[in-house]
Formats: sequence, C-alpha cells, structure tokens
Amino acid sequence: MKQTYKGSCHCGRIRYEVDVDLQAGTSRCNCSYCSKLRYWGATVKPEDFRLACEEAGIGDYQFGTMSGHHRFCTICGMAPYGHGHVEEIGGAFVSINIACLDDVDPALLAELPVQYMDGLHDNWWNPPVETRHM
Repeated sequence: MKQTYKGSCHCGRIRYEVDVDLQAGTSRCNCSYCSKLRYWGATVKPEDFRLACEEAGIGDYQFGTMSGHHRFCTICGMAPYGHGHVEEIGGAFVSINIACLDDVDPALLAELPVQYMDGLHDNWWNPPVETRHM
C-alpha cells in the first residue's frame, strides 16, 4: 500500500514528498555509479513525486545512455533522487534514495524486500554473483 514519505538531502535544501509502496520492492545495483554511492532506491511514476523546493541549485549528472538524471545537492553533495525514461521499465520514472527518506523506522527498512541488479554487466534483470557488499 502506498504511503506518503518526505525526503531530503543532508542540508535540507532539496526536499520532496513521494507516494510509494516500499513493501512492493526496492533495488540495489552494482553499476559504476550506484555501487560507488551505495544507492538504495525505489522507483515510482512521476505523478507520485513532488519536489518541495526550487529546482535551481540542484545538480544533474548523466552518463552512458543519458536516459537517467542523477540529481544531487550542490551544497551538501547528497543524491536524494533521480529521474528519467527507460522504455524497458515502463517509461518515465523517478527513483528515490531510500537513505534520504526522513523519519522512517529502521525496523521497517530492515524488512524491505530488495531486488539486486547486475547493472555493471548490463544484465539488469538478474542479480550479480555477489550481493553482500551492496
């Protein structure tokens, strides 16, 4: 069931609200970007995401296919969300950083299902051989 959560970067400059069913699944990826950030995400449709701050001053990083926008705070450096369009996952999406959700009970986080993806080898639909470090 979807719930509304608030999220933010470390300094609080980037703020958002998102309607998401965390029990429906979260993901971790071993691609060169996600593995260095240790990014833990949940994907929602754009209509379930509401930016609660000005977009000015939010950095945007793209690489590879340029299909994703990895947004980050230019003050504290946190990457609280990203967005893009990938036809294979249903088109337009927003990925929220689970670690940037405010006031989420750690017990809930510990129980969330996680799908591991082998993005390092463009094998997105399968987990990598090793996931313990993710």
